[in-house]
Amino acid sequence: MRLFRLLLSRRDQSRASTTRVVSSCNHLHGRHTTGPSPRPYNSTCTNTISSELPITTSIVFENGSDSRRHFGHPRISLVQQYEEIWSGCLVELRRCVRTQKAFWFVGFLENLLFLASGGLEQMGFVSIVLGFCGFGVGMSMGLVIGYYLYIYYQPTDVKDPKIRPLVDLDSQTLQRILPEIPLWVKNPDYDRIDWLNRFIEYMWPYLDKAICKIAKDIAMPIIEKQIPRYKIDSVEFQTLTLGSLPPTFQGIKVYATDEKELIMQPSIKWAGNPNVTIAVKAFGLKATVQAIDLQIFLEPRITLKPLVPSFPCFAKIYVSLMEKPHVDFGLKLIGADLMSIPGLYRFVQEFIKDQVANMYLWPQTLEIGILDPAKASRRPVGILHVKVLRAMKLRKKDLLGASDPYVKLKLTEDRAPSKKTAVKHRDLNPEWNQEFNLVVRDPETQVLELNVFDWEQVGKDDRMGIAVVPLKDLTPDKPNAMTLNLLKTLDPNDPQNDKSRGQLFVELTYKPLKEDDLPKSFEEESKMVQKAPAGTPAGGGLLVVIVHEAQDVEGKHHTNPYARILFRGEERRTKHVKKNRDPRWGEEFTFTLEEPPINDKLHVEVVSTSSRIGILHPKESLGYVDINLSDVVSNKRINEKHHLIDSRNGRIQVELQWRTA
Repeated sequence: MRLFRLLLSRRDQSRASTTRVVSSCNHLHGRHTTGPSPRPYNSTCTNTISSELPITTSIVFENGSDSRRHFGHPRISLVQQYEEIWSGCLVELRRCVRTQKAFWFVGFLENLLFLASGGLEQMGFVSIVLGFCGFGVGMSMGLVIGYYLYIYYQPTDVKDPKIRPLVDLDSQTLQRILPEIPLWVKNPDYDRIDWLNRFIEYMWPYLDKAICKIAKDIAMPIIEKQIPRYKIDSVEFQTLTLGSLPPTFQGIKVYATDEKELIMQPSIKWAGNPNVTIAVKAFGLKATVQAIDLQIFLEPRITLKPLVPSFPCFAKIYVSLMEKPHVDFGLKLIGADLMSIPGLYRFVQEFIKDQVANMYLWPQTLEIGILDPAKASRRPVGILHVKVLRAMKLRKKDLLGASDPYVKLKLTEDRAPSKKTAVKHRDLNPEWNQEFNLVVRDPETQVLELNVFDWEQVGKDDRMGIAVVPLKDLTPDKPNAMTLNLLKTLDPNDPQNDKSRGQLFVELTYKPLKEDDLPKSFEEESKMVQKAPAGTPAGGGLLVVIVHEAQDVEGKHHTNPYARILFRGEERRTKHVKKNRDPRWGEEFTFTLEEPPINDKLHVEVVSTSSRIGILHPKESLGYVDINLSDVVSNKRINEKHHLIDSRNGRIQVELQWRTA
């Protein structure tokens, strides 16, 4: 641009001072007869020895006249003037090439500039439009030609780096490769897992095919949905392989927590040679995009939770990145690497980092469901309120006298003991009006069973009839009054069910528990105490007590511990663990309450019983603790280890949850 402005200014100055410009080549050539269309035979750069005049360049015709004086001449057409100037430009260019003189090339540039500027002055708007069109066409052709020249001259003789032992490297080289040293060397918290790297290396050919198949099955439906939006004919994978180089684990760190979860943080590096080629067809054209030479360095935090007794022993996988990953790859379009374009590589790399960070950088997480947490852990999801009203026209089971009926009720797939009504002696139309609360863990599959029995003073009680109610048929938070016909068996084809055995009147209300009572993300659940809004919630709910484990409990005579829980006069016990100072129970107990246990305490005691039959020391207390329940009402959940009273070093881990309907 500076050269353009300089030559243009010199052209204007030369026009203003044509009387003082000396432009002649007469000492080399003689004059000839002028004609209607004189043709230039020479042009040169003549220096005028004057401090006032700049150096100028002109085209001298055979008659000695300057070519620029012909512009605007009434006797010479514009086309003839351009032919003269263009011929002079060609002469200057040929002489420049032949003599390799720089000043000849300067003369050529000035005449070419004069041609363009004169045309703009004469042709006006049309010349401007043509000039811009020519610039656009030339720029496009230049980019296309340069692109293919870059492909043609791109070096292909890539050499593998030399591998040398560390003892042969100098201090500067060692300083540069320090960041590449595995984490298990620099950080003692990370463990070495070469066995896993060897396993992946051996299994990589099979993992490659399996992963590519899964990725293709997931990607193709998504691509097919997006194709109509961008007017693309088709998108297909021509090649899809992860290459022969598997990722490596530089180390792994495992965190110990008191929750039912497993947290690990591996360091992964993958400098692979994948080949992913995608063919895109649109508007009758086909273009191929190829991704190669992929490098990924990242440190994800992987959490497996909750841990459950069903295979694979965890319900969900949570993945979160602790820092922005390093991503580098090559992207070829029609054979050329687009990442070599200045500025594009850094833009794409930062764009990918920002997008991945917005989705998965901590505290954001990627949640992968493995099992249904409600079904896997069987945690409570609701409360079934059962009111047994009365029964009518029951069949007599005793030969002498009337029957003594009572009702036993329970939910299927529930290990809790059955609930019982009072016994109504010698009454075939009894009225109970008793209420019970049952814990619901899966309302879609669980069924309420109501069995009417005839109480016998001696021997087994006789069943008078049975009725069932699927919980999925109940409307939540609404009383459901039902009249149930008692059956002999649950077999619909049993002919004995045709006989009338009486009716049972009940009222059922299913109240789902609030999901907000438990934390949703693993970051919140990892805290020992979750804070709730100020104020204590009113109304009833469900108190969940989970006895996880005890540590350093030891008796004087024997150590066969079990945990004993006492709450409002109701006692629950865990199983016995024989000869173990660090027993693990992991058992859950529920208490349905009509009001929050604000002023109540939970008594937890570790007791050891003798495994032998003996009179001396049959039972021994290993320590106890009283837990104030007002904290769990306000905080919703507490998971802590408590020091046992009357124990030297004993501790017990108890998790408490308060869930409202």
